[in-house]
Amino acid sequence: MTTGTARHGDIQIAYEVEGTGGGEPLLLIMGLGLPMSFWPDAFRRLLVDRGFQVARFDNRDVGASSHLTGLGRPSPLAFAARRWSGYRLTDMADDAVAVLDALGWASAHVVGVSLGGMIAQTLAGRRPDRVRTLTSISSTPAAHVGRPHPRVLPALLTAPARTREAAARRLLHIFRVIGSPGYALDENAIREAAERGFDVAHDPDGVLRQLAAIVSAPDRRTLLRRLRLPALVVHGDADPLVRLSGGLATARAIPGAKLVVFPGMGHDLPAALLPAVADEITALARQRASAPWSRITRDQRPADEEPNPR
Repeated sequence: MTTGTARHGDIQIAYEVEGTGGGEPLLLIMGLGLPMSFWPDAFRRLLVDRGFQVARFDNRDVGASSHLTGLGRPSPLAFAARRWSGYRLTDMADDAVAVLDALGWASAHVVGVSLGGMIAQTLAGRRPDRVRTLTSISSTPAAHVGRPHPRVLPALLTAPARTREAAARRLLHIFRVIGSPGYALDENAIREAAERGFDVAHDPDGVLRQLAAIVSAPDRRTLLRRLRLPALVVHGDADPLVRLSGGLATARAIPGAKLVVFPGMGHDLPAALLPAVADEITALARQRASAPWSRITRDQRPADEEPNPR
């Protein structure tokens, strides 16, 4: 495994890459408030074994990447009005482009989960020249589609942890609520990931900044309807955090997208389903290799998807 740091202006993005240099480039984008280490090791190995060179990175405000503490904590008014000027999902998508540039990848298969799926959608819409295929997992094209079930809110609103042990307990409690009822929860993996994340950087305000970027983002369905690339949408029918309607809306918006719904899957990646998800991603890559795909150009992006002035 090789580690490195990409630069997007003044922001540093930590990344890791594994697999042979001749493999198909694949970029993994993690979800809200979680470091790249939360991607299951078994999933990455499955992808490498299928011929991919796999990169993952810490989004801004998480892990070893830059934390934008100068932006402070978003106000309740910013969430209520769904307007926050700190940064946008477009900026986070540009962070992903910076990782591609640092790796020397002209393009890559892009796989995002939850918030990572939103970033992947934004990246594909704004820079389709950099995206070979798009896989959106447990995500939505708009913050108001697939809203959380009310029963998950108490777990999400618990006070931030102050110790690594408390961080592990808190994340484990959240995944007991949002995880897959049809599959066993790997509690040890979640506990270890929470402790590692706490040790690298514990930043509750950073999570709120990411959340503010989510709720402030425009509906992406107009952008997604213009895509002309192979796309896969994966969702669980028991996801209480981003409910199934989010995945359905994503698949309906992208021309030709394949929708895979796993019964009993919640808002996580159960170990038992990892081979099936890896197989779907591999099939998508083969589809791209066997058929020509026209793409929209960079200057065709909608005005409301322009990045913030820096």
